[in-house]
Amino acid sequence: MCSNYVPVSRRDRLLTFFGVARDRDDEPVDTWPLGLAPFIRLAEDGSGFERVVDDGIFGLLPDFATEIGFGRRTYNARSETVHRLPSFRESWAQGRRCIIPCEAIYEPNWESGQSVRWAIYQDGFVPFGVAGLYRKWRHPDGREVFSFAMLTVNADGHPVMQRFHRPEDEKRMVVILDPEDYGNWLTCRVQDASAYFHRWDKPLRAEASPLPPRAPKAGSVRTVRPPRPPDPQTGSLF
Repeated sequence: MCSNYVPVSRRDRLLTFFGVARDRDDEPVDTWPLGLAPFIRLAEDGSGFERVVDDGIFGLLPDFATEIGFGRRTYNARSETVHRLPSFRESWAQGRRCIIPCEAIYEPNWESGQSVRWAIYQDGFVPFGVAGLYRKWRHPDGREVFSFAMLTVNADGHPVMQRFHRPEDEKRMVVILDPEDYGNWLTCRVQDASAYFHRWDKPLRAEASPLPPRAPKAGSVRTVRPPRPPDPQTGSLF
């Protein structure tokens, strides 16, 4: 499971690695549930299969959510149950799939006997796209906002991801998409989408990246602690 990650928020990296144009640059920051971050979806204006990037709340908010805090429980969706749990099944049935662009994700490592946050990223700091679901939600003040969740699969036996979470807990990992599958993930039929629920088998790097002494509250952000990406010029209910 992933409750903390670094989104891809620079225009040049979104365009180069995901083929979407953003109208501004943001510094990469650690994002937690209820935080705002970019996600990629299909345009809804009849322009075919064009991809667009929007900002959304990390934590999917279904219609029946009465307050934004509901998203603290819905930032991850299990691939095995996403089609039937009330929080996610409408988005799944409507094909509201998205790509969540990540520089790195964080997971807790318990090998020392206590939880230490580790950063997981690709060789060369190449960003990756996580499969997700999204939807619009009407805020009590009348605004409509996007929200999204990351899809996860079992990670028992995975050479990297099996190292995280408590020893007695099931090992889980987000669904990382092959860049060649970005278009298919967004456009395929609902009944075919589960074909992309697989574990990432390409190299991942991991290293300790502990939180500062005082952890941020849910929805807040903090400066990125794992290695920074290189400059492109140089190289249940829930």
